[in-house]
Amino acid sequence: MKKWMMLFISVVMVFTLAACSGNTTTNEPSSNDGEGKGEEANKEVTLRIAWWGAEPRHDYTLKMIELYEELNPHVKIQPEYASWDDYWKKLAPQASAGQLPDIIQMDLSYIIQYGNNNQLADLAPYLGNEIDTSDLSQNFIDGGKIGDKYYGMNGGVNALSFQYDPEALQKIGVDKIDENWTWDDYKVMADKAVENGIYFENGPGTAPDVTFNYYLRSHGERLYSEDGTKLGYEDDQLFVDFYKMYADMVNKKAVQSPDESAQVKGLEDDPVVKQQSIGLFQWSNQLIGIQSAANRPIEIVGLPGPNAEKGLFLKPGLLWSIANNSENKAEAAKFIDFYTNNIEANKLMLGDRGVPGSPKVQEALLPLLSEPQKQVFNYVAWVGENSSPYSGPDPAKAGEIISLLRNITEQIAYGVIEPEEAATQFREQADSILNQ
Repeated sequence: MKKWMMLFISVVMVFTLAACSGNTTTNEPSSNDGEGKGEEANKEVTLRIAWWGAEPRHDYTLKMIELYEELNPHVKIQPEYASWDDYWKKLAPQASAGQLPDIIQMDLSYIIQYGNNNQLADLAPYLGNEIDTSDLSQNFIDGGKIGDKYYGMNGGVNALSFQYDPEALQKIGVDKIDENWTWDDYKVMADKAVENGIYFENGPGTAPDVTFNYYLRSHGERLYSEDGTKLGYEDDQLFVDFYKMYADMVNKKAVQSPDESAQVKGLEDDPVVKQQSIGLFQWSNQLIGIQSAANRPIEIVGLPGPNAEKGLFLKPGLLWSIANNSENKAEAAKFIDFYTNNIEANKLMLGDRGVPGSPKVQEALLPLLSEPQKQVFNYVAWVGENSSPYSGPDPAKAGEIISLLRNITEQIAYGVIEPEEAATQFREQADSILNQ
């Protein structure tokens, strides 16, 4: 228990550095004073809110909405939710038509694109007003800052991790994955998994922009340049080395092929849940969902090294944005405040979208956390002490780069193109996209 308390305190310290006093907002007046007076407070309002996720997230978010409507009878909220891929396919045409939901769950890969297209409102006028920032650190608030505008409110902090089934790991003769494991260890365990007729993991190619960026960071590089106009690494051998390893893993059936990965539509289909794979790379908050679906213990550890501390970072798990086309921005901001600061709402969520930024909320959650949730909080605390700074949101064209990289990754996996040629092709096409 003492160890858990020390880890919890370290999480709190991460977020309380440079605590914000609420007077960092612009002088632009809010469209609402945050208190709600007279007829304006009783005016009936309908808000649309959109998010992506799996079934457990949908369930508790709907309960949060019910709670908010009970506390604010004049507000009715219409939920819109989907899986990751379907979410962005639906959001794009809504944005083009100027019909985005009032409140949007936003990802770092897309926030600059939507922000630069004038589709997201600047939250600065609402910070310290409708959105109480007095219990949040400036670092936490700045997670959604792009230039001099706040296009999103940090929804909770996550870190990239490897999550694995200890029972399955023991079947290949390994008791535990050490926090200082390396890519060589990864390859050895992958070979043992193949010998036992299971995957070692679902495949780093499943989210190549995430795992490849980690690999680059561990070598002191990054996927995008600081100004976002080109790739951020110069040595294509890094691309070659990473994707040669990936192709080898696919060929020996140590990881899923892209076609097999595409068949995974929900947690119930995940190879780890179905005991067909030992583990997978994913964000720390996702441990809750996969452990619930598997209904058995799942462990969490950092990614392979060497130099894992350079690759790992604390990242806003997601952001909450307000559409510029919203006619009720102040009311939308009040819901974001509810999500951020309301203890009862966070008791429903229990850190699923990331470790909360408010120390008061963290402290209130402590007695309620399940073992998996404690694992997430512990892991985030550990990453806070074993990582390098977050390099900021992806550039506006990141969505196109992700699609390009996934396409090239598939070609590598099936031997259509060799990693050396793919590295050149990726650089040429990516730089062309980013420089437009």
